[in-house]
Amino acid sequence: MALLVHFLACAFGVGSWVAVNGLWVELPLIVNALPEGWDLPSYLTVIIQLANVGPLLVTLMHKLYPGCLKEHIVIYSILSIGVLSCILLAFFWDRTTIFIGASRSTAFFIITFFLSLVDCTSSVTFLPFMMQLPAKYITTYYIGEGLSGFIPGVVALAQGVGMAKCVNSSETAGNHTGSLHTEYLPPNFSTKVFFFILAAMMCISLAAFVALNRLPRTYELSTENLVQDTVVSISSNLDNSGADLDGGSVKNNGEEVAQGGHLVAKLSVYQLTFIYFLVVWVNSATNGLLPSVQTYSCMPYGNLAYHLSAALASVANPVACTLAMFIQNRSLVFLGLLAVVGTGFGSYNMAMAAMSPCPLLHGSAAGEAIIVLSWLFFTGTLSYVKVMVGVILRDRSHNALVWCGAATQMGSLVGSVIMFPLVNIYQLFKSGDFCNTECPL
Repeated sequence: MALLVHFLACAFGVGSWVAVNGLWVELPLIVNALPEGWDLPSYLTVIIQLANVGPLLVTLMHKLYPGCLKEHIVIYSILSIGVLSCILLAFFWDRTTIFIGASRSTAFFIITFFLSLVDCTSSVTFLPFMMQLPAKYITTYYIGEGLSGFIPGVVALAQGVGMAKCVNSSETAGNHTGSLHTEYLPPNFSTKVFFFILAAMMCISLAAFVALNRLPRTYELSTENLVQDTVVSISSNLDNSGADLDGGSVKNNGEEVAQGGHLVAKLSVYQLTFIYFLVVWVNSATNGLLPSVQTYSCMPYGNLAYHLSAALASVANPVACTLAMFIQNRSLVFLGLLAVVGTGFGSYNMAMAAMSPCPLLHGSAAGEAIIVLSWLFFTGTLSYVKVMVGVILRDRSHNALVWCGAATQMGSLVGSVIMFPLVNIYQLFKSGDFCNTECPL
């Protein structure tokens, strides 16, 4: 029975962020088909931030009307919406309408908002539900959350990306004097099939929740008291898998004994300021600034470079978070240096985006390899920093973790809001055709 519950908890956790993660790894195929083109990721970051209205409403309901909102009803609703949205996305993701004199991906944006609403709201509903089960199943749930990024990345790698070839625009007319343009061959399976796979994963998560909700409860906890703990993203949550959820902390000769029993030094005001600065900066970079321009930093090297960057980065995030569960370094100096290293990789990615469509080593295999590795290490290093910051703040106090969640959302919002006008209004980043771009040597 216990093994079955572990499986159900893991399957339930997969449904937390699988839809949004799936969208990101599928973008290398989508950007070539939708009218927004390389600007599409900047729209996606803003839509995800707007979807945070979901967890905000849930939290307000718990505060203003305690006991009125039932977690299981909310979870049934959002998982059902997630399944339906994935199915609708499979059929309508490429449908466009004319808005303000231009073709827009209206259906894609609307459905993406609902998918984002599902995943964002899961942050304040899934974990409180899991807290009603014995603590040993929380670890399995966090593993499922990690798989919500890992599985779409692996599926995207299996899907592949259509190889690009340069085609003369006038070949069909019987001559070869026209300009070249890029033509993309189909991947191993279509975007429609990929979204059906996401829908199947959401169905599995819904079925797992139905089974878990029918299990007899060994004890009940107040979800209203737990809901604020879950506003932190998966990266801040994975570290807590081994913690004693019912434990507290006590003073011991000027130090705090944390929940796991290890000693944690008291943090000064300057150290706390530095930690929260790290939270804001890291989330601003990973959730707003860099994702908005990933197309501009990768697409000049070809669709394969973008595909590998997106898929491997999606895999690197849960791998780094899982690594942090076993290898923990709480040194603020180390975390600061690691953040600097990650920022260095991010700076390279941003610089290549600014140089688009003619970045460094354009048209070379070395350039492709470097940009893919840069995105991989950027995501991996900063994901580890996010986890360890969550460890430190969770051991400090409940309120510290709540403020960590607020700082996470603020950083993500600021990064998205800054980049959207730079990309779409001021058009500081330039796109280009892989085959028809002439770059100086």
